[in-house]
Amino acid sequence: MVGFEEEQAEAKALDRLQDLGLSQYDAQTLINLLRLGTGTAQDITQINGVPRTRVYESADRLHELGFIDIQYTTPRKFTVTSKETIIRMLTVKRENTITELAECLEEIGPTQPQREQFGVWTVTGREAVSCRIDEFIADADEQIVYMTTDDLLTEEHLDRLQAAAERGVEIHLAGISEEVQERIQETVPGADLFETLWEWDETPAGSLLITDEQAALVSALVDDISTTEGIEETAIWGAGDRNSLVVVLRAIFTWRLNTNLTS
Repeated sequence: MVGFEEEQAEAKALDRLQDLGLSQYDAQTLINLLRLGTGTAQDITQINGVPRTRVYESADRLHELGFIDIQYTTPRKFTVTSKETIIRMLTVKRENTITELAECLEEIGPTQPQREQFGVWTVTGREAVSCRIDEFIADADEQIVYMTTDDLLTEEHLDRLQAAAERGVEIHLAGISEEVQERIQETVPGADLFETLWEWDETPAGSLLITDEQAALVSALVDDISTTEGIEETAIWGAGDRNSLVVVLRAIFTWRLNTNLTS
């Protein structure tokens, strides 16, 4: 009898296999074979009622992908290669898909997303916000003002900041614990660490980023029961000399940085 934890693992595995491009029947057939090791179409369909015709169709596709082997007896028998092989083949398939997509997008055109002068855009999800921060840091030419918390400062952010410093960008950082400040100073020794007007780490705020006094992003941490940690990150960003978000934050932090330098 299948236990609860195994059922949960199977359900999650089915979702992830479909995320990687398998159909529902393909994913279920593969999972059933992983349970059996080797079996006929009838054996596979008896586990949870996958139609036998669907088993044969899915088995042919799984065979083409290199996930299973077929023995052409009567009736036909199917066996999985190995879990390691399946993971390796899925990894190759995903990388090839991404490479092909990148080539197609390059052919479509080099146009970059427009940075509008008015209004703000919304970004939801920690990974999406993190990627947008990386983009803004990578695009900075003159100055970066960056405030964040320990949990949100990633190694990728540090790498981007280091690269920015190496190309001569002026970097100002705040709102981070002493431990993380030490990490930053080791990675970006030329960064200016300044004091903020409030205890950034004790609020639900996430990150604040201003680059070249032209683009600004502010994120907040919000409750979200759909995530493992129960917390998600959402952000707004804007760009342009006359963008309201940029104008306000630029005024605040220009004053604060000047005060810090003269104190």
